[in-house]
Amino acid sequence: MAQNLKINDKVKVISGDNKGKEAKIVRIDRKSGKACLEGIGLVERHMKKSYVNPAGGKKTIHVGIDLSNLKLVEAAKFVKPAVKRVDASKKNVKKGAK
Repeated sequence: MAQNLKINDKVKVISGDNKGKEAKIVRIDRKSGKACLEGIGLVERHMKKSYVNPAGGKKTIHVGIDLSNLKLVEAAKFVKPAVKRVDASKKNVKKGAK
């Protein structure tokens, strides 16, 4: 994998059935080398009746697109997480101790 793609990056599909479409990355599976794109590669899976899903029915899932078929258009902006600062006067001070 030559590219360093991350979640929320905007990419363009450069080959396959969805060639030319642009979308945002929702999930990446590094082991299999595939990425799930928002609105692209959606498939309906028929679910069998079971104890967990007694009604059965259809479920929409993402089918991954190979990372080699994607081209980075716009990288996701990194947002540094906020750091909680603790006031030194409130740090484990025992009352009455000198």
